[in-house]
Amino acid sequence: HSICTLEFEDQRPFYNWILERLAELDMLVEPLPRQYEFARLNLSYVVTSKRKLLQLVRDGHVAGWDDPRLPTLAGLRRRGYTPSSIRLFCERLGVSKADSRIDYSVLEQALRDDLDPVAPRAVAVLDPIKLVITNFPEDASETCHAPVNPHDPEGGMRNFPFTRELWIERDDFREEPPKKYIRLFPGNRVRLKYGYIVECTGCVKNENGEVIEVHAEYLPDTKSGTPGADSVKVKGNITWVSAKHAVAAEIRLYDRLFLDPHPDAGDKDFIAALNPESCAVVQAWLEPGTRAEPGATWQFERLGYFTADREESSVERPVLNRAVTLKDSWAQKK
Repeated sequence: HSICTLEFEDQRPFYNWILERLAELDMLVEPLPRQYEFARLNLSYVVTSKRKLLQLVRDGHVAGWDDPRLPTLAGLRRRGYTPSSIRLFCERLGVSKADSRIDYSVLEQALRDDLDPVAPRAVAVLDPIKLVITNFPEDASETCHAPVNPHDPEGGMRNFPFTRELWIERDDFREEPPKKYIRLFPGNRVRLKYGYIVECTGCVKNENGEVIEVHAEYLPDTKSGTPGADSVKVKGNITWVSAKHAVAAEIRLYDRLFLDPHPDAGDKDFIAALNPESCAVVQAWLEPGTRAEPGATWQFERLGYFTADREESSVERPVLNRAVTLKDSWAQKK
């Protein structure tokens, strides 16, 4: 049978005519093959025209045919999409003869659902600020534990050190917190996930008035997994890594390539719809023991799914691509 897109529908009579002539010559037998048409898959926020993709590559708007922002198989693979996630995406869509445009979030959700049961967990800090536990001994270190994957009890535990100096996300501290803010601010207590409850005691600023260091004291009897873990109730729970043991990494935060959901519809100039923030590069800190071998994938807690770049990453120099956030952050932007 011939399976093709809808634009070939008007060619079906010629297709059938040829098959009928071949049958008359005893070159085909009944039942004859048939032509089936289906609608083309159109995704929002991308272009799939080879001519337009070539223009993006040729004019340097992307790094090549395997740029993780492109909808090519090479680009999707490098970004972190798995074959099973793409199959899941196709299975959810089914086949239709009605032209439509599928929202990009459907593809992203297929990847989340595919990776969630199998991806090992780890902690990464993308926008680091130092947290100093002032009442914790300078040379001391305690081991904390967390599951490799909470969906797989047989997957074991991962171990990482708790030390006096830690990296936390800059957004997890506010000197003057907004209403309902439950993370670190002077006088407030939070749990350092898998570690201790700490109480913020202040911060250090540079000559420009910018906070460069946060200070806190830990409550010794509140370590996660111990009998005293629930002795103090807190609302906030933040991630961290040991400043002494963390692994430095370059992380590329990829987003949608276009700002317009239909960048090439009608007579639009699709180049004018390019998203200038579709790729941001940050220097981050990863949980000790994170080995960024090409193609390796993790869920970084609170952040999303990340894949070690297949072309540029190594254990010695980690380069990671954000495949997808934990939630549809694009919907919140809109």
